[in-house]
Amino acid sequence: MAGIGFELRKIMRRDTLTGVTRAYVYAALISSGPLILSIFGILVIGLLTLTVVVPTVLITQFQVSVTYMIAFSLILTGPIQLSFTRFVSDRLFEKRDDLVLPNYHAMLLVTTLAAGAFSTAVMLLGFRDQSLHYRMLMVAGFVIVSNIWIAVIFLSSVKQYWQILSSFAVGYTFVVVLALAFAHYGLTGLLGGFVVGHWVLLLSLSALVHRHYRSPRFMSFEVFHRRMAYPSLAFVGLLFNLGIWIDKIVFWYAPGTGSRVIGWFNASIIYDIPVFIAYVCVMPAMATFLVRIEADFAEYYDAFYDAVRTGATLRRINDMRDMMVRSVRTGLYEIIKVQTVVLLLVVSFGAPLLAALGISTLYLPLLLVDVISASLQVLFLGLLNVFFYLDARIAVLRLSCAFVVLNGALTGVSLWLGPSTYGYGFAAALVIVVIVAVRMLDAKFASLEYETYMLRS
Repeated sequence: MAGIGFELRKIMRRDTLTGVTRAYVYAALISSGPLILSIFGILVIGLLTLTVVVPTVLITQFQVSVTYMIAFSLILTGPIQLSFTRFVSDRLFEKRDDLVLPNYHAMLLVTTLAAGAFSTAVMLLGFRDQSLHYRMLMVAGFVIVSNIWIAVIFLSSVKQYWQILSSFAVGYTFVVVLALAFAHYGLTGLLGGFVVGHWVLLLSLSALVHRHYRSPRFMSFEVFHRRMAYPSLAFVGLLFNLGIWIDKIVFWYAPGTGSRVIGWFNASIIYDIPVFIAYVCVMPAMATFLVRIEADFAEYYDAFYDAVRTGATLRRINDMRDMMVRSVRTGLYEIIKVQTVVLLLVVSFGAPLLAALGISTLYLPLLLVDVISASLQVLFLGLLNVFFYLDARIAVLRLSCAFVVLNGALTGVSLWLGPSTYGYGFAAALVIVVIVAVRMLDAKFASLEYETYMLRS
């Protein structure tokens, strides 16, 4: 993500209100644009097909099917997302660009086989009562969406941010238009529009990859070689994605909060809607995270290691270290301030918003807790990002593991305590891991000079 910081610093060099505003808008679009487009795309499909799809329960089945497709494709591809990013970054640093495209093809092949096998097994075992068309579309959609995550993570690593956003805009335009065009076919039509639209999105992303990279070889598997593997990154990718979804999965399948929608897929109306709205509300925090941590921290990070490499004075090295620490603290404080304003707005306008969406205002307390939780998740992501800069992969692995365990366990406790505590398990888990991460980061910064010179020796 450091490339975003480079772009933001160029925009902010003008040091004007317009420049700062452009930087924040740029950061918001890049960080949350694809998420917002996908969320609103699915919402628009649901709203505009209410009078076309009969019975309306088919719309719910479509939305739940898509949610599971996205959730489990992220978890399945989690182990290879970060390791592939590291592989691409290392090859570009070595000026071995010819290895990028063939290994991208190999990653798509492996992802297709794994996603295809997993989704086929699930459809055969848990959806025998569903139509063949539904099962085939779910398998195809799962494979396509899994491959989209690989393409997105690749293009992010080579700094093609605007192209990603443009591709998502085009892809989700196709998703909405095709889903509406096929809506009279019911669940199969909605799902067919979703799958074809995402196929267009995948083709668009892959075209960007092929436009920027060339190679005499079509496929190569160096990315899977043992000497180029990063097992810690693979586990981090799996655990972080699992940690994000585990509280939702617990609510989906808990007897008092979940209900069967289609096949093996459950949903939790009590929990899903507030969480859905909460993630939309973190767009300002994501923009702040990119501007303050990615831009400011990345600049002082480079200055610190340049000072070390060029033999600068100890005073200069310490100053740059202190500026790194200050930039992280400033970034975290600004995320907290921005999301506090967002929380106050939710307190003021949350009830009318829920009423406008046809949702009971009894959901408001859970919505507030979920907005706090989503904001804490951005803080946690920011801290993990700093650890990645410092190449502290084991620290990230421990924190991700703690996140999974705590989120799952504390969510279970909140279910046992009753409806008044719903959502507090997710929030408490994030509070704990954020506090632990801050303390670990303080210790890391305190010994940074020592570890830097020891690693160089």
